[in-house]
Amino acid sequence: MTRPIAITLGDPVGIGPEIIAKAFRDAPQETSGCFVAGDVATLRRAAACITASGAVGLPVAEIEAPAEALVMPPRCIPVLQVTAPLPPLPWGRISAQAGRAAGDCVFWAARAALRGEVAALVTAPLHKEALAAAGAPYDAFPGHTELLQAEAAAHLGRPVTEVPVRMMLANDELRTVLVSIHVALREAIEAVTLPNVLQTLEITHQALSAALRSAPRIAVAGLNPHAGEGGRFGREELDIIAPAIQAAVARGIDARGPLAPDTVFMRARRGEFDVVVAMYHDQGLIPVKYLGVDKGINVTLGLPLVRTSPDHGTAFDIAGTGRADAASLLEAIRAARRLSA
Repeated sequence: MTRPIAITLGDPVGIGPEIIAKAFRDAPQETSGCFVAGDVATLRRAAACITASGAVGLPVAEIEAPAEALVMPPRCIPVLQVTAPLPPLPWGRISAQAGRAAGDCVFWAARAALRGEVAALVTAPLHKEALAAAGAPYDAFPGHTELLQAEAAAHLGRPVTEVPVRMMLANDELRTVLVSIHVALREAIEAVTLPNVLQTLEITHQALSAALRSAPRIAVAGLNPHAGEGGRFGREELDIIAPAIQAAVARGIDARGPLAPDTVFMRARRGEFDVVVAMYHDQGLIPVKYLGVDKGINVTLGLPLVRTSPDHGTAFDIAGTGRADAASLLEAIRAARRLSA
């Protein structure tokens, strides 16, 4: 590696810090060349919570620049202090201070990636209520995806609307890309428009063509039961989704559908398609998460940087216990390496 990978702290009172510590402890090869954009004291506390009584502690080293991560010894956690130093906050409690720190880490890492200082960005889970509680500017963003989109647009000098992004959830068995992200279900249905569906197909085709080294076979889920049954259960498939697919096919995209949402994910899992474009958040994420969050990752498509993350949240109920599983974070790190190579 010629440039390091930044891993953001996540919410400091969630499981993010301890799964980061576990990743460095248990997978030194995968974490080689990575560093944490975060808070040194929080990582030391997390390292302590995963260390058995009487065992040798996991070293946490404060670094002054990202490049220092490239020469760190195995099983040592390099941390760049990018937020105000934190006191030991109570595990698993929503707080503005924790939300602010999590947001600071993402802002710093996004800007470093956009400047080319890091090869990729892996984000540990943040808590959306804590982010909102932190106030401006953090409360303007429902989550990572929107924050990163805004930072990319500012870096490029464009309006946010001119930097369209999409969320892709993936594991070894299934990939799904969403037309809409973190909005109410009523708003998600309203977001099923011909331009939005077509744009999703274009972003999916472009991103996965680069990742797979071939044009992806894209299945497009319908919005309504049975993909509308020819208009009996709604006309969105006839009036919006099918015309968007036709327009995509005319542009050389291998898109098929609209297909019944209750079976399309099974067909993709069997290998008939490379990815499913889902119409809204839960339609696409429930099938992926049902297959297991330990192997699932989130990839933001359309950004001028590589960003991956684990496919789970802050798990406040077990934070600080040392029980959190780092498997999804490690998958996100592996994917970041592949996508930035």
